[in-house]
Amino acid sequence: MKVTFLGTGTSQGVPVIGCKCKVCTSIDYHDNRLRSSVFIEYQGIHLIIDTGPDFRQQMLRERISHLNAVLFTHEHKDHTAGLDDIRSYNFLQRANMPVYGRERVLNQLQREFAYIFNEKKYPGVPSVSLNEIHNKPFKVSKIDVTPIEVLHYKLPVFGFRIADFTYITDANFIAEEEKEKIKGSKIIVLNALQKDDHISHFTFDEAVSLMEELKPEKGYFTHISHKLGLHAEVSEELPDFIELAWDGLRITSDD
Repeated sequence: MKVTFLGTGTSQGVPVIGCKCKVCTSIDYHDNRLRSSVFIEYQGIHLIIDTGPDFRQQMLRERISHLNAVLFTHEHKDHTAGLDDIRSYNFLQRANMPVYGRERVLNQLQREFAYIFNEKKYPGVPSVSLNEIHNKPFKVSKIDVTPIEVLHYKLPVFGFRIADFTYITDANFIAEEEKEKIKGSKIIVLNALQKDDHISHFTFDEAVSLMEELKPEKGYFTHISHKLGLHAEVSEELPDFIELAWDGLRITSDD
């Protein structure tokens, strides 16, 4: 399995518009973060988790020319706003794009991208096939996917486990029964927004504590805001098995 971090930033990205803090003005490319998303290559299948506002830019940067499916964690715009650019893959592959999400997410997509689903479509709009998922394992082509239900404040959000890789973003609570689905993962990606308390995201300390509890061989933090601090400085504070992810980072799993 190969995983590419397409974006590792929070809903506003980093730098934040108009901000002159030391992170937003940093010249270290690790501190420039597009909205969070990952690209997964596994058993010949290419998946994206979330299509945020930077989706087009991310696909061009990584030169991704083939895509089999999209998985959505939840319906917030920083995770869905780029769906329109799926049409490029429709043209290339001459097929609908399978999209996977819970009922609430699919309903939101149909409202916000109503033109995609009109009975009389304008030529050239995206073509997608909606696949409703629940909190139980499902297949994308030949790949087994296990949803991990977490809470983003009071909003249920899905993380996903594929083989020994688990990806969780936008969470501040994970129930014990959901943690059991994660345990044994060799690689875990978890959101770590900032150091101060936050109503809907794990803080840096909370994310470190959870990683130490789940004990992956390797942990990565994503969905990072400018308030967390400079990449180089924060990296020095992490346990040896945890790293801050950064845009363009590629990792592999032996599974």
